[in-house]
Amino acid sequence: MNNRQSIISLLLWTALAFVLGLLVCFSFLPLMGMNPVEAFRTMFGGVFEDTFTMGNILVKMTPLILTGLAFAFTFKANLYNIGAQGQFYVGCTCAVATSLALGEKLPGKLVIILAMLSAMAGGAAIGFVIGFLKAKFNANEFLVSMMSTYVITYIMQLLLRTVLQEKKHEYIKTDRIDKSVWLSKILPGTAVTSGIVISVVTAIVVWIILYKTTFGFRIRVTGQNMDAARLSGINPKMQFMAAFAISGAIAGLAGFCEVNGMQHMLLTGLDADVGSYGIGIAIMANANPIGVIFSALLFGTLQVGGTVLSHSTDAPASIIDLMLGFVMLFVLISFFFRRKMEIARMKKKKVGEE
Repeated sequence: MNNRQSIISLLLWTALAFVLGLLVCFSFLPLMGMNPVEAFRTMFGGVFEDTFTMGNILVKMTPLILTGLAFAFTFKANLYNIGAQGQFYVGCTCAVATSLALGEKLPGKLVIILAMLSAMAGGAAIGFVIGFLKAKFNANEFLVSMMSTYVITYIMQLLLRTVLQEKKHEYIKTDRIDKSVWLSKILPGTAVTSGIVISVVTAIVVWIILYKTTFGFRIRVTGQNMDAARLSGINPKMQFMAAFAISGAIAGLAGFCEVNGMQHMLLTGLDADVGSYGIGIAIMANANPIGVIFSALLFGTLQVGGTVLSHSTDAPASIIDLMLGFVMLFVLISFFFRRKMEIARMKKKKVGEE
C-alpha cells in the first residue's frame, strides 16, 4: 500500500469511528426525551453561531494538541506514554510556582519564558525517569507512566494544600498569577491566546524532528525494528530515554499554556481528562504530528459543541464526556482493525516474495 492509499484508509477509518461514536451517543438522547436530530442541529449550529464560541474551539485545542504530540512522539519509538496527564500537571505546577515567585520581581516576558522552560524541564524530568526505568530495568513503560500520574496528582494536591495554597487558605488552589505573565490574546472578541500558536508551532517542530533529522530517523527505526536499529549502531536505550524526555517536555508545555494562557492559577482537578484525550487524538492521527492538529480540532469542536448542547437543552453536562468517550472508543477499535489488516497485508506480501 503506497502512502496515498494509507492516508485515504486512515481518513476513512477515522471518519467511520467519528460517525459511529456520535450515532451511539445520540442514540441515548431519546431516553432523555430529546430529539437526536434537533440536538445535532442545536449542537453544531451553536458552535459556529458567534466568534467567541468558535474561538473556544482553539482554546480547547491548545492542550489537546500538545498532549496528543506527547503520546505520538513516544509511539514512534514503539513506546506508550500513558502518563501525559501527570507530566501535564508537573508542567502546571512548575509554571504556576515560577510565575508566582517571579511575577512581580522580573519583567513579565522574561518570567513567561522562565515559566515555560521550567514547565518543560519538569515534564522532561518525569519523562526521563520513565524512559530510564524502561532502558535500565526493561520496566513496562505503559504501567510506569500510568502509575506516575497518580503519584504526581497526589503530590500536586499536597502542594495545593500547603506551600502553593492561596493566601486565605480557604480553597484548594493557588493565588492568581500576575497579569504581566499571562499569555497575550491574539483574536479580538475571543479567549484565544498565543498558546494555540505555541502548540501548532510545536507540532511543526516535532514533525521536522521526526522526519527531517537524523535523531528522528533513529527514533523511528528503533520503533520499527529494535534489533535492526541495534545492528546499525543505534542504541535503543538512549532512544527510549530521549523519546520519553521530549514527550514529557511537550506535555509539560501544555501545562504552561493552560496555566499562563487560560486559568491563570492552578486548582485541583484541572483538565483531568486532557491526557487520555491526547491518546485518542494521537491514534486518530496515526501519530502524525501534523495530523494531531486536525484531530485536536475535531475533539475541540466536540467539546465546545457538547457544552453548547448542555446549555441550550435539557441534556446533562455529562453528554460531553459520553460523546468524547464513544468517539475515543471507536477510534481505538478502528486502530485495532487497521493494525490487524496491516499485519495481515505484510504477512501476505512476505509469503508472496518467498
